[in-house]
Amino acid sequence: MSPALQSITLGAGCFWCTEAVFQRVRGVTNVQSGYANGDVADPGYEQVCSGTTGHAEVVRVTFDPALIGVREILEIFFATHDPTTLNRQGNDVGTQYRSGIYYTDSAHKEVAEELLRQIRLSGQLGAPVVTELQPLLSYWPAEDYHQDYFVNHPGQGYCAFVVAPKVEKFQKTFARYLKPG
Repeated sequence: MSPALQSITLGAGCFWCTEAVFQRVRGVTNVQSGYANGDVADPGYEQVCSGTTGHAEVVRVTFDPALIGVREILEIFFATHDPTTLNRQGNDVGTQYRSGIYYTDSAHKEVAEELLRQIRLSGQLGAPVVTELQPLLSYWPAEDYHQDYFVNHPGQGYCAFVVAPKVEKFQKTFARYLKPG
């Protein structure tokens, strides 16, 4: 990774949805689906889905801070999933679908803490925010077939009915952050 690039790891339910959103963000250079902060080394999808490994489904978002800041990345994150549902996003239920921000940079932690504080004080979400904020202790890339899933399978049922609406919401709400073309 170029010294100018930064990354943050985000859990917002199914990684297919989160990956599809952040792949469209101006200044994001790479998005990789994976598993974070669990108790098993190099877990597989079936293990993580069992809910017994402690991992969260996440995406590692690599970005150019000259084009987009971590605060904007986190604003998109909060607007494109429900950070008020514990261990659940829609029909996806289990600890692996928890809302989480996993940082390796203390400056990112500070930005996340401030944004979480502002969201909680505003009451704008109508329910308490359950997003966990933790250091990234472990990260394992998901299997190759999970990478670029929405790009490769836009007509698949889950993609058409769950991922596509999240992408459309992002495109309408955050048009200013869309990659050109």
